[in-house]
Amino acid sequence: MPELPEVETVRRGLRPLEGATLERIIVRKCQLRRRVSVAALHNLAGGVVAPLGRRAKYLLIPMVNGGGMIIHLGMSGRLFMANPGDALDPHDHLSWWLKQRGATIELRFRDPRRFGSVTVLQQGDLRKHPLLANLGPEPLGNEFTADYAFARSKRSRRPIKNALMDARFVVGIGNIYASEALWRAQINPKTGGPVTAPGRVSAPITSRDRRSFSGRSMYPPRSRTVRPGRFTSTRILWY
Repeated sequence: MPELPEVETVRRGLRPLEGATLERIIVRKCQLRRRVSVAALHNLAGGVVAPLGRRAKYLLIPMVNGGGMIIHLGMSGRLFMANPGDALDPHDHLSWWLKQRGATIELRFRDPRRFGSVTVLQQGDLRKHPLLANLGPEPLGNEFTADYAFARSKRSRRPIKNALMDARFVVGIGNIYASEALWRAQINPKTGGPVTAPGRVSAPITSRDRRSFSGRSMYPPRSRTVRPGRFTSTRILWY
């Protein structure tokens, strides 16, 4: 499953879509993790793509006049700009055609396991959608501080690793990042109770994520416009 930095890599790779006009959409299979609303999707045609965003592991494709799409890649999803003439893969479930400065761009969503999702919002701010409403702060945001971590965990008795992987506490930290952050901070993952020294945990997370966000992704790129990162040649075993 793509981690948060991989979703950020996808967002950056799809920046050429910003300002493009969405001309038409083809839905070949609407039954993903959640059923795609075909009618709502087609209602976005004619709109102009606003600057792309990301919240946790959700990719946000807003439209200038409001609404847009919230896309989750699931376990095997890919969102990429296809080359002209590329043959369709059996798992290319959706295609969007956009016009940008006279050029046509085809955006495809490929998902063999169909655990991804495409949620459409007709109007309003995507970040206020119920899918995103109860999420915790971003790990690199100003809200994720030592004081915040202690205040949110002081009445908790669950293991600290479970807390870090809870998106209501902080988003985007999966098993790998939580394990490495705690190992670097020399904190037993099974330690319960409040995070008494959250700076020891947040600092390794921040350090690792900043390296990942700088283009050194652990996974192959999810867009043809992004080159592989330095971590793609590294093999890590987790026990």
